[in-house]
Amino acid sequence: MPELPEVETTRRGLLPHVEGQLVSGVLLRRPDLRWPIPPEVAALLPGQRIDGIRRRAKYLLLDTTAGSALLHLGMSGSLRVLPAATQVRTHDHVDISLGNRRVLRFNDPRRFGCLLWQPPGEIHPLLARLGPEPLSDDFDGDGLFARSRDRSAPIKGFLMDQAVVVGVGNIYAAEALFIAGISPLRAAGSISRRRYQALADAVKAILAHAIKRGGTTLRDFISPDGAPGYFEQELLVYGRGGQPCKRCGRVLKQTVIGQRASVWCTHCQR
Repeated sequence: MPELPEVETTRRGLLPHVEGQLVSGVLLRRPDLRWPIPPEVAALLPGQRIDGIRRRAKYLLLDTTAGSALLHLGMSGSLRVLPAATQVRTHDHVDISLGNRRVLRFNDPRRFGCLLWQPPGEIHPLLARLGPEPLSDDFDGDGLFARSRDRSAPIKGFLMDQAVVVGVGNIYAAEALFIAGISPLRAAGSISRRRYQALADAVKAILAHAIKRGGTTLRDFISPDGAPGYFEQELLVYGRGGQPCKRCGRVLKQTVIGQRASVWCTHCQR
């Protein structure tokens, strides 16, 4: 699943092509993705000017005066700005036609993504209980420490809890824990305030660097300009179980935490 850097890369790639454009039409080639597409999308979006594209967690919001189209890429979704005459491919489920004779096209082979609607002045239920953005000042070691008290679950699962902090998925949780020197198996409530600050700093650093490098190239993700991300080649632990640690040379261990593969170094992470 595309993680926060991939979604932010998508937002930044789309922004100059979409912001300020008038929506001339919406074509839904199917009535649903993960959930039914609400009628407001086709009824209210045409005729509106896109004031901007925001990201909240892994969701993208196309803001207009009438409300916001709320998109999630799911496991395999992608958004592209294309000439209106571009041939439709399999799984091209939605076209948002723009005044510049281009279309914002949503392709989603597995249909785990979504296209929903948020009325003006409201917060969609999917966004209502999300934690702070990891790259914001609201996210720091003090907040992690306070939320972690009496938590016996492994720190990796705690870090991936969207009510604790949004957008830190499996890849970047593994990488941040390695940089901070914390074992993913440690109980969240057993970690000191000082080490939580190191973890918060690591999360910010790894996400910022991944965004700069264009995200992480997985099987399904390609950026809006058609270029893959370039962060995968720099991964320190994720997907490297059984290989030597890049820091100490010892063999990296792998297990399953919260139904996700987890890789770490038993020497460098305690």
